[in-house]
Amino acid sequence: MRRLFPATDVTDETGAAGGAAGREWSLAELAAAYAYPEPGPEGPAPWLRGNMVSTLDGAAQHEGRSQPISCPADMRIFGVLRALADAVVVGAETVRQEGYRPARARAEFAAAREAAGQGPAPAIAVVSASLDLDFSLPLFTSPLVPTLVLTGAAADPERVAAAGKAGARVVVAGEGAGVDPARAVRALAGLGHTRLLTEGGPRLLGQLIAAGVLDELCLTVAPMVTAGDAQRIAGGPTVTLPRRFTLSSMLEEDGFLFTRYRRA
Repeated sequence: MRRLFPATDVTDETGAAGGAAGREWSLAELAAAYAYPEPGPEGPAPWLRGNMVSTLDGAAQHEGRSQPISCPADMRIFGVLRALADAVVVGAETVRQEGYRPARARAEFAAAREAAGQGPAPAIAVVSASLDLDFSLPLFTSPLVPTLVLTGAAADPERVAAAGKAGARVVVAGEGAGVDPARAVRALAGLGHTRLLTEGGPRLLGQLIAAGVLDELCLTVAPMVTAGDAQRIAGGPTVTLPRRFTLSSMLEEDGFLFTRYRRA
């Protein structure tokens, strides 16, 4: 892996050490490259980063799943981003499509998470208005830390009860049936989850963007084209004016670009 931006002496060393492709970065190096901002004088504030992958022609999925356009380095970064987070925010449709399972504890990050005051693994926070979820899945019945379900105040009481019976913690983050993204971020921060990561899907990411709560986007650009009518990385409501983000870093391996953009 090579660092393309920002350019430093380390950039040249990593490229030279393993030839044109560079060497494989350690998990500790990746964790340092993707560290969350340090808390300010008033203490930790919520920081929401997205992690998505897209082909050159803008497809976020192939045949409904992101795995075919990913790569081993992308999955290493995926794992590191999870290991750094307090909670992973994900849409209900993505849970269904991708077969989400509970986040696992990783021995390589155990000491760092303990030092940061984090649990052994991030909580999965599922955003769902209808609560049309299979609560018999391991994501709900046997997570290392309880799965959170973010929903609206008008959610079906029977489905709320089913979620609770399965072991999930239901968090109300909206006045109606749906979830207010800004309220969801505040609710998670109120539970101590300030280092937030969303893995989509596109509809949820679009809602977070439209609500102005996305602080950072980690976007993998896959050197592939798929054509077809696959979704972009973000859908849903259109913002009034395009929101500007600033390039923070860019890594490269095997033609894949691993970019990190922060809110300007």
